[in-house]
Amino acid sequence: MNVKQLFDLTGQVAVISGGSMGLGRQMAEGLAEMGANVVLCARKKERCEEAAQSLRARGVETLALACDVKDKSAIQLVVDETLAKFGRLDILINNAGVSWGAPVEDMTLDQWDRVLSTNLTGTFLFCQAAGKAMVSQGSGKIINIASVAGLGGASAELQAIGYHASKGGVIAFTKDLACKWAPHNIQVNAIAPGWFPTHMSEWVIEHRKDSLLEKIPLHRFGSDHDLKGAAVFLASAASAYVTGHVLVVDGGQTAW
Repeated sequence: MNVKQLFDLTGQVAVISGGSMGLGRQMAEGLAEMGANVVLCARKKERCEEAAQSLRARGVETLALACDVKDKSAIQLVVDETLAKFGRLDILINNAGVSWGAPVEDMTLDQWDRVLSTNLTGTFLFCQAAGKAMVSQGSGKIINIASVAGLGGASAELQAIGYHASKGGVIAFTKDLACKWAPHNIQVNAIAPGWFPTHMSEWVIEHRKDSLLEKIPLHRFGSDHDLKGAAVFLASAASAYVTGHVLVVDGGQTAW
């Protein structure tokens, strides 16, 4: 198999949660550009439909669905509709996520639970539902979107302990699931992005731009294309011998 074939996703079927905007949409574009048919799901279906329409221009089939990843039945419906339309599910990208900024001493239990339920429990529920189809197929690729926030702590100016804890949990979950599902030829990996301008990060980047850039050796934030290659690699046959890995895409932030 040559290198082009290793990265080719033609005919593969990918489900991307939180795929209507931001990092999810960027990764969806990358997979579609390599030939994958894409299922986008998020809480706001209309955003998914707009993104899906754009991806169809790349010559692939798409499906847009509403899904709150805190709702197990909604996740199962996404998997069921994917299988009904395409007959298979090859790639899952768990990208849906939220954050909440508050000092540890002031964060309420409801705020903490919302972040953990979305970022960590939602990842578990989607892996569980999609994984059953992948186990049956005897193959699959799961990419959990973690964060450099899950690799360690942060300065006092960044108060989002629930987000850090949830992404650390995603990393540990990814490594353990990789071991559990390796016998089924399912590779489970994570991507840990650094600072990318998104709806979630816009306030912090706007108010902490200079101090954040000082800690990034490349001295820039992630672009609209910087996650595409990482997602395609982990979704393709090129990473067939890679599992339980956390691919950091952060401009060198964690290399200091």
